Amino acid sequence: MTTSKRDYYEVLGVDRNATPEDLKKAFRKQALKFHPDRNKEADASDRFKEVNEAYQVLSDPKRKAQYDQFGHEGVNGQAGRGFDGFEGFGGFGDIFDSFFGGSTGQASTRGADLEFQINVSFRDAAFGVPRELELNRMERCEHCDGSRAEPGTDVVECSTCHGEGKVRRTQRTFFGQFQQVTACPTCQGEGQQVKTACTQCSGRGTERKSRKIEVQIPAGVEHGTRLLIHNEGESGGKGNRSGDLYVHIGVERDKVFARRGNDVVMSAEVNMTMAALGGIITVETLEGTTDIEIKPGTQPGSITRIKGAGIPHMGASGHRGDQLIELKVVTPKKLDDRQVELLRELAESFGLERVGENASSGIFDRVKDAFRGEDENS
Repeated sequence: MTTSKRDYYEVLGVDRNATPEDLKKAFRKQALKFHPDRNKEADASDRFKEVNEAYQVLSDPKRKAQYDQFGHEGVNGQAGRGFDGFEGFGGFGDIFDSFFGGSTGQASTRGADLEFQINVSFRDAAFGVPRELELNRMERCEHCDGSRAEPGTDVVECSTCHGEGKVRRTQRTFFGQFQQVTACPTCQGEGQQVKTACTQCSGRGTERKSRKIEVQIPAGVEHGTRLLIHNEGESGGKGNRSGDLYVHIGVERDKVFARRGNDVVMSAEVNMTMAALGGIITVETLEGTTDIEIKPGTQPGSITRIKGAGIPHMGASGHRGDQLIELKVVTPKKLDDRQVELLRELAESFGLERVGENASSGIFDRVKDAFRGEDENS
């Protein structure tokens, strides 16, 4: 296989509008075609892994959405770290079992996966941030190095699997005959049995420990994103791969900004005179503050755009959304006598001589009286 990955839809031979049932049928066909027990071509094993990888992503709605939006970057790197380490095809045996009733041909006692929830601020999610996680997990016993035996004591060959660590049985299905290989139930895939159990782990080979690890939250991460970190789950014991760690990201709400795709949106108030005459106001951005121009004749609800001041596209270095600012034109609630007269003159200059007047008195006189009363009471 080449180092560059093929499109997952191409691997399964379906289009991007394929239904879950279409994906399932395509997986059955391709997995049957490239299964190493049936296909002896040199690249069959790699093609089988590729098919499993594609189906694992496209059959999961969240991963499929990430892949459709970001491509392989959406499920690799910090948001997936790829699908390396296919010892015995990793976690794909369960998928194959669900279709064919047999395993992929190699025993494995992979460690359990772990899940962790992290909440980050809106701005940390925008630009990425390292976070330290404290995990309470099963790790290989330091006293016996995972052998399960007390150091210095004898370890003998398993009488059930004769040292292979796995047992085989042949099974017939409507797809044909398959050989099922599972971990030996006697030695749990070790191929050996201990005479004297380790005094520290009681012969389990693992012990529970608290461990701190650092995780990089990628720039542009969205609320609900799940990061996959390989081999940071619980230990699978000596000679077996550890489980994976799934980190669920929650993004906190911001007082100023909201997210719309990779754009950030906010609102800013503009005095009615500035809206009419134009001017400069200062607004917040994700990286501080900046001045923006208010054009003469700005209407309520107008949008001003700051290019490239939004959220980085996850996995696309250097590409960012924009900042959108909705302008809210504010009418002053308190005017002095001079300001009232000026507004009245302005209204008259527009030919609106009767603005604010009714049959009994002018509204501007009442406005002046109202504000004069507020001043006296304050």
